[in-house]
Amino acid sequence: KKEKIMCGIIGIASNKPVSINIINSLKKLEYRGYDSAGLATLTKNNINEKKCSGRVDELEKILFKTPSDGNIGIGHVRWATHGVPNVINAHPHSSDQVSVVHNGIIENSDEIKKELELKELKFKSQTDTEVITLLITEALKENEPLDAVFKTLQKLKGSFALGIIFKNFSDIIIGARRGSPLAVGYSKEENYLGSDSYALKSMTNKISYLDDGELCVLTKDNISFYDDDLKKVNKKIYSMSEDESTTDKGAYKHFMLKEIYEQPITVKNCINEYIDSLKKNINIFNFPIEANKINKIILIGCGTAYHSCLVAKYWFEELTSIDVEIDIASEFRYRKLKFNSNNLYIFVSQSGETADTAAALDICKKNNVKTCSIVNVIESTIARNSDWVLPIHAGTEIGVASTKAFLGQLMVLYILCLKIASIRKDINQSTYEKNIKNLNSIPEAIRKCLNTESNVQLMAKEFLHAKGSMFLGRGSSFPIALEGALKLKELSYLHAEGYPAGEMKHGPLALIEEGLPVIILAPKDKYFQKTLSNMQEVIARGGKILLITDIKKEVINENIRFGVRVPYIDNSLSPFLTTIPLQLLAYHVALLKNCDIDKPRNLAKSVTVE
Repeated sequence: KKEKIMCGIIGIASNKPVSINIINSLKKLEYRGYDSAGLATLTKNNINEKKCSGRVDELEKILFKTPSDGNIGIGHVRWATHGVPNVINAHPHSSDQVSVVHNGIIENSDEIKKELELKELKFKSQTDTEVITLLITEALKENEPLDAVFKTLQKLKGSFALGIIFKNFSDIIIGARRGSPLAVGYSKEENYLGSDSYALKSMTNKISYLDDGELCVLTKDNISFYDDDLKKVNKKIYSMSEDESTTDKGAYKHFMLKEIYEQPITVKNCINEYIDSLKKNINIFNFPIEANKINKIILIGCGTAYHSCLVAKYWFEELTSIDVEIDIASEFRYRKLKFNSNNLYIFVSQSGETADTAAALDICKKNNVKTCSIVNVIESTIARNSDWVLPIHAGTEIGVASTKAFLGQLMVLYILCLKIASIRKDINQSTYEKNIKNLNSIPEAIRKCLNTESNVQLMAKEFLHAKGSMFLGRGSSFPIALEGALKLKELSYLHAEGYPAGEMKHGPLALIEEGLPVIILAPKDKYFQKTLSNMQEVIARGGKILLITDIKKEVINENIRFGVRVPYIDNSLSPFLTTIPLQLLAYHVALLKNCDIDKPRNLAKSVTVE
């Protein structure tokens, strides 16, 4: 059984009680999405476990009524996979000897469970995690904790990150990683384990990351690391930024709205990182392959990151002479691929921990081809395993539905495309400098797009009682239509489809009926007249048109229910602007429906299991 999930782990070994800090850290992991929470601490050689279904706030209330002492503990927020979301299936899972929190999926849990039941061991829950608890408990009869965990790991198949505490060894936490990310944090008389460096950031800015197959042993004074042969290894310590501004919603009702409004700043920051305006040049160097020798570019991502790849394909084809392929990571990794040492494989991921994308990267590494990652988290697995990293400089993104990270991905992909085109002489110096100059107009144009919010709020009402909706565009507006539909689905749980506008007559036109909201993306590019013709097809069937365009002159038609005008910009850059009203639309439809905007149901920020 394989599902896309992302749970959260925290562990603290300290010289003072840890339960409050575990709760605070779990709150920082809420953005991933979850349906239950729990923690376990060690008090006088007893495992003190507290769990609940629902939010961390409920767990906090339980602790307020019956506090948990103990200077060492583990905590967890869970998305249900094996077993329904309830108190029994919530993590940690404890025996009388050991308590375990687990991210990931144990693929052979049913097989192990049958073996353990033959030994007359009893299971309390429906989860796959409990087999880990019982295996370690059995191994502890003849082994010290580290060996007991190591022997247990050898029996497990699947993807996991683990945090483990032991009744009779009250000063240690053991962590283990295979597939799912796991980090440790360092502090004076206190050390930390976490599935996310963000959860540790309020306590420390000194972080190390476990690689696949590695284990760690934490005490309040020391952290030791071991490889998959139990040999000690040294780890690099990273220093994280101490900027805490991204963890506060400020005056905004939701992180997502805050992040939408941050986009003029984050895009400007990205431009400033890569563009030398004085020299009219792009500061991208150290290509893993000489640009002139690149035979083909393969762009790989999932979800919103995949949509950024789709947009970039149009740019690379327009500005360079390089063949371009795009692939969904979960498809790429299972295909019979023909690798070429002169191909550049570009992986796009907000978190840098996306399981399918990381696995696709791993396949490329094993085949000795050159890789580049475009990520928001430079300490992430994908970044660390790539030959070349191009950060998007978007800052921490808390809302599950990506907004500013998407524009950051687009910006880095466009800048990379320009640089490669220039080096290869696919464009002349004048065109290169003109396109660089055009980039500087984007932040202000995005700011103006944000002024469309009041109009978009009115549009949002049209979706509340509709059977579904359709988003249409041509050229690079087609991927933006896909992204707009995805945002609406993610946030409002309403059905929406994105299509190439020219594909309507080949089937989707059958879905158009009286009053169906249809969003038309029609910037004044070479596709404009064709897109308007497709719009007329929709109007003739009774569709309710919501037009997004950048032309100054109104497109006169009494059947256009709403029109949103974004600033005119160079045609190739229109995706940066037409995206903004679609983000706001999804937000306001979800707001009207009272949806959990920052943490949509069934979704997670970092999808770290296939």
